Parts: sequence; C-alpha cells; structure tokens
Amino acid sequence: MGEDFNKTQIPPIKPHFVLVHGISGGAWCWFKIRSLMENSGYKVSCIDLKSAGIDPSDANSIHSFDDYNKPFIDFMYALPDDEQVILVGHSAGGLSITQATHKFAKKIRLAVYVAATMLKHGIWADQDAKDVNQISFPLYD
Repeated sequence: MGEDFNKTQIPPIKPHFVLVHGISGGAWCWFKIRSLMENSGYKVSCIDLKSAGIDPSDANSIHSFDDYNKPFIDFMYALPDDEQVILVGHSAGGLSITQATHKFAKKIRLAVYVAATMLKHGIWADQDAKDVNQISFPLYD
C-alpha cells in the first residue's frame, strides 16, 4: 500500500578508495582496514610503491621521488577518466597523494591525510608554483 513494488531501485555505488602506505610500509599495512572496507561493500586498492611490499625493485635503484611514486602514478593513469577515487595517504604517503592531486585532479573525489606528511607552510612543490602563476588575482574589479 502506498509503495510501488514494480520500481527497481538501484543501490548507490560505493566509492573506490586508494590507500597509499608510508615509508617502510607496503600495501600489506592496510590489510585489516582493507578487509573491513571490502566486507562493507567498498572497492579498495592498496598500492606498493617502488621497492616496497612485494615490488621487486632494489631500493638502491631509486634516485628520485617520481621514480619511487611511479607505481601509484601508473595506477592513477590507468583509472578510467570518468572514475573518481578517494585517496588515503599515511605518513610519507601524504606526499604521494599530494603529487597525484596535482596530476589527476579530475580523477580525485577526496584526499585524506592520516598522520601523513604535508609540505610545511611556505614551502611549495614545483607544481604549486606553476599553478599560482596561472591564476590571476584581480585587486580591483
């Protein structure tokens, strides 16, 4: 009565979380939270940065942050253009997700920093300086 049982309700799509570990970690460090989230119906991806977790790279072969972060950046490139993810970075993983927010702004719904590294106030990444130079700040209308 009053309800139409012929209508099909489509359940809302739960967000896709991408979890990025910190120094000395790996995707393995998210095991418990990943299990809980997946059991609640969320899509969860945990990334091993270069030479971390099961990534076979030798840590001595990493010569830049871009090289270290490459597995995560490759993952972000591979996401469909119409998919938005929630990034979660822990510890130094905060630097990784910050880099991704500059490169993939349209693919990111939200960035969450969990006891994560952020740049100190007044210190800018190269991309921050480029972004500011592209913005005009009119003093008067």
